[in-house]
Amino acid sequence: MRSQPGPGQAEYLRKRISDAADLVWRRMLGDSEVDETGFDPEFNATVLMPLYRPLYRKWFRVRMQGLENVPASGAALVVANHSGVLPLDALMLQTGIFDEHPAHRNLRVLSADLVYEIPLLSDLARRSGHIRADRDDAGRLLAAGELVGVFPEGFKGIGKPFSERYRLQRFGRGGFASTAIDAGVPIVPCAIVGAEEIYPMIGNSKNLARLLNLPYFPVTPLFPWLGPVGAVPLPSNWLIEFCPPVPTDPASFNGTNPAGAVSFLADRVRDTIQAKVDQLLVERGPAFS
Repeated sequence: MRSQPGPGQAEYLRKRISDAADLVWRRMLGDSEVDETGFDPEFNATVLMPLYRPLYRKWFRVRMQGLENVPASGAALVVANHSGVLPLDALMLQTGIFDEHPAHRNLRVLSADLVYEIPLLSDLARRSGHIRADRDDAGRLLAAGELVGVFPEGFKGIGKPFSERYRLQRFGRGGFASTAIDAGVPIVPCAIVGAEEIYPMIGNSKNLARLLNLPYFPVTPLFPWLGPVGAVPLPSNWLIEFCPPVPTDPASFNGTNPAGAVSFLADRVRDTIQAKVDQLLVERGPAFS
């Protein structure tokens, strides 16, 4: 027999539903406060975070470590590894910082252009604080004191085969490092372990990818064979850890020329994340337990 929710849980659900209904009603009346990028903090906190929270707490059982390395205020660039076929790691990172950081900060994530070519997804992404992965836009957010997140591996990270799991791909051309240097903000390296196992990608249907205009079309042990059921992420155990901030002021590069400074910083951050990923894999143990 299925257990009934207790009084406390029932009251929590009633409040959540009431808050969401009230928010939708006010949005229908045109009462909406969003910034110039489309970010809606109230919608994010009232509607989206409660949707992500069960995944974070119950399904993936995420453990977040090193939050003291994420500043309580002011700008910083959080740089993380990327994996998992679908970018659930970005959502879990946002949820953990919002829920567990003492300042309950919003992480403004830089997202690929593909996200903004899909009407409903585009609107949800903007409302949740995502912005296009554009250096100028990122610079403006950092100048405004925001906490910005970036995944330099991009599609190379989330679309890599399972056989290459936890091996970081190339970090582009170091654009994130240049952005942080220009803005004069620290970089917080972040290592994520757990996302690699949610959709073990054993193949890539390039014909379907071309047909659908996608960077890849994943084939996993369950998808597309089981249809929608195969799209349910596997409940792997997750660990997320923030490493000590890396300074980006000129003094930290010992007189290296600008191009050399960008390359040095990008390599340093990537090596830091890879080393932490290797460490967390040992700490986590089995992916499913």
